[in-house]
Amino acid sequence: MIHSASSSSPSARNDAIAPAVTPSASRVTREPTDQIHIDTASVLRTGLQRVPEVRPEVVERARALAADPAYPSDHIIRQISAAIVNSPDLSEDVS
Repeated sequence: MIHSASSSSPSARNDAIAPAVTPSASRVTREPTDQIHIDTASVLRTGLQRVPEVRPEVVERARALAADPAYPSDHIIRQISAAIVNSPDLSEDVS
């Protein structure tokens, strides 16, 4: 887990970045604030492997929607059409 370097609480931030000075040395040492745990990626990968490649309930819903002549509604089609027409033409971008 990567912890934030900033805090909304001033006192918590001051505690997090306050230098610790050892009596035997005059140099300043700080505890690391950033951490990464590789085991998190392993847990995510394992969870992903448990999800089936094909989910029958999702396939069935897609088939039902594809067979429905009212899907998508005219309202949705108009909204999508307007979004496409109003989007910038990136092929004309000269910057």
